[in-house]
Amino acid sequence: MTDLTRRDWIRVAGGVGVAGLTGCLSSEDPSDDDAPSGNGTPSGNGTPSDDGESVLGPESSNGLTSQFRAGLRNTGYLDVTIPDSVETEWAVPTNHGDHSASKGSPVMAPTGAIILADDTGRIRSLSPNGETNWSTSVSDDDRGSHGTAAIADGTAYIGTYDGVISAVSVESGEIEWQTEVGDAAAASPTYHEGKLYVAVEHATPSGSVVVMDAESGEIEWRDERPTDHPHSTVAVDVERDRFLFGSNDGHVYAWSFSDLEREWTYDTGGDVKAPIAVSRGIAVVPSWAETITGVDVEDGSRVWEFQADGDIMCAPAVHDDTVYVGSHDSNAYAIDLATGEEQWSTATGGWITGSAVATNEHVLVGSYDAKLYALDQADGSVTWSVEGLGDVTSAAFATDDAIYYAERAPEDTDEPGMCYKLVEA
Repeated sequence: MTDLTRRDWIRVAGGVGVAGLTGCLSSEDPSDDDAPSGNGTPSGNGTPSDDGESVLGPESSNGLTSQFRAGLRNTGYLDVTIPDSVETEWAVPTNHGDHSASKGSPVMAPTGAIILADDTGRIRSLSPNGETNWSTSVSDDDRGSHGTAAIADGTAYIGTYDGVISAVSVESGEIEWQTEVGDAAAASPTYHEGKLYVAVEHATPSGSVVVMDAESGEIEWRDERPTDHPHSTVAVDVERDRFLFGSNDGHVYAWSFSDLEREWTYDTGGDVKAPIAVSRGIAVVPSWAETITGVDVEDGSRVWEFQADGDIMCAPAVHDDTVYVGSHDSNAYAIDLATGEEQWSTATGGWITGSAVATNEHVLVGSYDAKLYALDQADGSVTWSVEGLGDVTSAAFATDDAIYYAERAPEDTDEPGMCYKLVEA
């Protein structure tokens, strides 16, 4: 069955009622063949999950191993079940800077090593016991990297605040190539079939988007459409022939994927700094207008708008037709993907500006109260929380036996932020 468009949502909702919508559509979305599973091991069947993110292993059909937000559509869903209680197995010093952007997130290489870029300008490979396999400096900019590596065919791709995209060997840490794309490359690269799609910042108030050859680093195409700094990681919906991202000018920009033609813009009224998630033809857009908006991927029209009590800078996760997102109002929200209606909200002790991550039964969110929370997807209740040292602004990465996440350096101290490994208690 084909994926449902915005018009299909409206037609089905009108016929069966919103209450019956989630159940009847829970397994009808086709697979996103580029989404890795959370556990780093192949499933071998390419079975689609509820949200259109396929359960593929570390070497998918296009060589992709791992990617920020767990696939082309940025849904942030990992096909794992996390434990009901956890403890910290190790903590490794990571971030040192005070730049306010969300920090880079750990991802897993096919070897089981954790690849992490941080705000010191280095990218590292960490073994499962926390030891450093290798560490490579890819930038001397004092803001380093706040992005997350895309890993494909044995190479990690990362952007830095000096405007450079670097390709680094996952096995050795050797730099394979570096290409300057603009004044800053804060967004995480998106990989698909030998190409990198990257939002690029230029001198205020300018931005662009590039398509690069992943093997050589050559820029093959550029469009200077965004009018202010774009931090938002590119989302790709191959089936609907669109790729899109947000910008500090408050707009979402969309192009056709096949011929790279401009298609539409949508104005949210506030900075769009976080990645946009796409599921069932709806782009879920967080904004500093204190809103999260469902936008039709094909034509850019508004489907629904949810109003929070603070800016939304958190990357939303989508699973089982539900959107999970945090806000500057310190709440984590569950929102119906079809209607934008609130299902529950859970208060934390600080802003939530990082990335929500959905697992099979929980949603993981980090807060400015220095805690990572595991919330029950059914009702938002807190299954557990762990407290570190600094604001938790990375996306957590979960496998079948561990959870990894990174934090910002604590304010008003000389202490670094840490990368943590949690295991079942």
